[in-house]
Amino acid sequence: WLVIDRKVYDVSRFSKHHPGGSRVISHYAGQDATDAFVAFHNDKSLVKKYMKSLLIGELAPDQPSFESNKKKSLLEDFRELRCTIEKMGLLRPDYIFFFLIFLHLLVLDAASWLVVWYFGISLVPFLVGMAFFTIAQIQMSWFQHDLGHCSVFRKPKWNRLLQIVVIDVLKGLPASWWNHLHNQHHAKPNCFRKDPDLNMHPLLFSLGKTLSMEV
Repeated sequence: WLVIDRKVYDVSRFSKHHPGGSRVISHYAGQDATDAFVAFHNDKSLVKKYMKSLLIGELAPDQPSFESNKKKSLLEDFRELRCTIEKMGLLRPDYIFFFLIFLHLLVLDAASWLVVWYFGISLVPFLVGMAFFTIAQIQMSWFQHDLGHCSVFRKPKWNRLLQIVVIDVLKGLPASWWNHLHNQHHAKPNCFRKDPDLNMHPLLFSLGKTLSMEV
């Protein structure tokens, strides 16, 4: 069970079919998932249609809708800030900007191969081609990151399709693998046992007294 906007949902069965993966939603078992829900779902009206069958009740009036280890004032400030950002239109994507990003990635990637093909594999052409290729690959990582967050297009399917082109075809990595891990990271950032980024490198990122002791 989890809480969204003071409503309680039983997602026991649904978690297995959750598009974002079962772990993302199970990380919030017994907790308030309101802010994560708002952050992850662009088309909330569509999602809430599927949530009606999962609704099992509401919190009692005297029951707080936030975790005991969180400050209520800080949570309210965060939600107010998010509303302000949305009203200012800062979350609306600039299609021309992203088109130019994608275009320059393709140009750099093609240039890296053309330099080596035209000038041969002597030291200077090889280094120049390698520099082009490295910059393109790094920039592709960030571009597919925005696509993975469905931040480029309004419809999730267009984000998913272009993400597959960028990360699967141009980078050679599975988009499903990246989304599975990265969604968990943003759902529970820096939470040991729940954030895969920490689980991959527990010794490297174990900062603070509590986490270091547990590791």
